[in-house]
Amino acid sequence: MDLGISGKRALVLASSRGLGLGIATALAKEGAHVLLCGRNGDRLEENCKAINAEGKGKADWMRANLAEDDAVETLLKGVDDKLGGIDILVNNTGGPTPGTVADMTADKLESYFQVMVLRVITLTNALLPRMQEQGWGRILTVASSGVIEPIPNLALSNTLRGALVGWSKTLATEVAGHGITANLILPGRIHTDRIDELDGANAKRQGKSVDEVRSASIKSIPAGRLGTVEEFGAVGAFLCSQQAGYLTGSMFRVDGGSAKSL
Repeated sequence: MDLGISGKRALVLASSRGLGLGIATALAKEGAHVLLCGRNGDRLEENCKAINAEGKGKADWMRANLAEDDAVETLLKGVDDKLGGIDILVNNTGGPTPGTVADMTADKLESYFQVMVLRVITLTNALLPRMQEQGWGRILTVASSGVIEPIPNLALSNTLRGALVGWSKTLATEVAGHGITANLILPGRIHTDRIDELDGANAKRQGKSVDEVRSASIKSIPAGRLGTVEEFGAVGAFLCSQQAGYLTGSMFRVDGGSAKSL
């Protein structure tokens, strides 16, 4: 299927590795011009070389850290300098430290809120007028399955990513008439470095080995395995496609059937 996004310009946040890179790579395979960003310049440069070697879409990169006060201004300049405009925005951020509700100090909550919520919303608002003017746009926000089924020992993530659900749904109703969609994509257990880190933290907390924790996790997944970054990226690319123009205000789970809710 041709997703109809060849030549579209896409900014993918936190795309030096993992889920963000998976979506960026899938978009580029459909002919999009993607702008990767993150903190590790060497990794971003290598990723761009790999994408460009495919000869389909095009990839550029820039350093950007959402934890810095000028992150939004830096990203907006990158969009102008590297892409010359914007059609697709993929909002993605790193996850916060594991912990319980009791571990959520005011400082931690405020710090991660700035990175995971406030700057995501500020950047989106700054780019929206461009999409509205051209009458086409896709806004895809990577959240977590924790927004529909809270994940133990990830209280900060459950709380902050949950805030993005209400925001994205409200945004979708406000911009649908401009040909812009806004959706959430919810990863379950997709095998990334982040999953390895969380399994390590859970193993320490439970006094078990990482293999024991991983095995128990896989047993809870109806598909019987972890998902791949490529599978996740393909779903993300479709949600940014021309064909997905009537899908908006929704959450799409990529979790191998793990969520027990309807």
